Amino acid sequence: MIRLAELFEITKINSLELKNRLIRSATWEGKASTSGSVTPELTSIMKRLVEGDVGLIIAGIASVTRDGSPGPNHLILSKNEELNGLTAMVEEVHNIGGKIVLQIGHAGLFSQLQDRINENLGPSPIKLESGHSCREMNLDDILEVIGEFENAANVARNAHFDGVQIHAAHGYLLSQFLSPFYNKRQDDYGGNATNRAKIICEIIRAIRESVGTQYPLLMKLNSEDFIDGGLTIEEMIKVAGLFREAGVDAIELSGGGYPPAKYLPIRLGHLNPNEEGYYREAARRFKETIHLPLMLNGGIRSYEVASQLVNGGLADYITFCRPLIREPDLIKRWRLGDKRPSQCISCNLCFYRLKEGKDFRCWAEKQHAEG
Repeated sequence: MIRLAELFEITKINSLELKNRLIRSATWEGKASTSGSVTPELTSIMKRLVEGDVGLIIAGIASVTRDGSPGPNHLILSKNEELNGLTAMVEEVHNIGGKIVLQIGHAGLFSQLQDRINENLGPSPIKLESGHSCREMNLDDILEVIGEFENAANVARNAHFDGVQIHAAHGYLLSQFLSPFYNKRQDDYGGNATNRAKIICEIIRAIRESVGTQYPLLMKLNSEDFIDGGLTIEEMIKVAGLFREAGVDAIELSGGGYPPAKYLPIRLGHLNPNEEGYYREAARRFKETIHLPLMLNGGIRSYEVASQLVNGGLADYITFCRPLIREPDLIKRWRLGDKRPSQCISCNLCFYRLKEGKDFRCWAEKQHAEG
C-alpha cells in the first residue's frame, strides 16, 4: 500500500531538512535599502514567517548584479559588503528554528534601476510596447552573467543560507533565454530548447562546482510563458530534465510574466477550491516525467486543495506568496486545526500599494471587514 504524503511531515531536499511541505515563495517586500542591503524591517518579516510555522522561506529576488535589478529596494549581491547584513538576517532566522533559501536572479530586459548606466541585457534585441528594450548579449556578456550567478551562490552559502534558488521564470533574463518569444539567437544559445537552456545549464554547473554537491540548489521555472510563441509545457518538461541532469535538486513551478504575457505571476481574482492551482496540468505532466521534488505555486488558498495536490502526487511542496502577506501565521493556524482557507482575495493591492511607496502588508482589510 502506498503511503500518502502529508503536509505536516519532515522531508529532505538534498541536505536540507524541512518540518513541513508548506513554503513561502520569494516575494518582493520593498524592504531592502536603496543600496540593496538587508534592513531590520526585512529581517523582521523573515522572523515573522518563521513564527508562523512556514517550512521554508525563499527570500528574494536578490539581483546578481546592480544592473540586473528589477527595481528599487531589492537585494543586490554585487558588493562584498552586503555579506554582513545577509549573515545577520540568516542567523536571526536560524536562532528561532527557521530555514531560509536565497533566490538569485537577473531581470534582463526588465531591469529598471534609475541610476544604472548600461543598456539592459537580453538574449536578443527587442523593444516592447511598454518601452522596455535591451541589446543582445555577446559571448563575453554571457560568461560574465554566469560568473555573477556563481558569485551570488557563493555569497549565499557564505552567509549561511540553507540553499539558493535560481530564478528562471516570469520573463526575467534566464526565462527570456528559455522563451522563443524573446530568444531569436542563431548561435549555440538560441534555436531549439536545448540550446536556449544552455546558459542556465552552465550556471547550474558553475554553481555546483563552487558550492559542492551537498548544498541545496533549487530553481523557479515557468510552466509556460502564456505568450504566443513563448515557452510551452512540452519545452518546460524537456529543459527541466536538462536542469536535473546539470544538478538542480528541486523545481518550483510558476508561470506568466510581464506584458505581453497574458497573465502576471500574481493573477487577480479569488478562486473557488475547484479552480485553485493555476498550473495543475503542467504539474501532472512534470511529475509523470521528471524525477525531482516539485514545488507548486499559483492560486492555492485552501488546506484541502494543498493536501489533495500533495497526497495525489501532483506536488511535493506547496508555495505561497500573497496568502502569507495577508496572514503570516496561516501555516500555524492550519497546523493547530483551523483549516479555513486563506483570507487572501488575490486583489494585488499589496503589490500596487508597495509600488506606490506604501507599506508591505495586506491592504484589503476593509474589503474583508465589509465582506
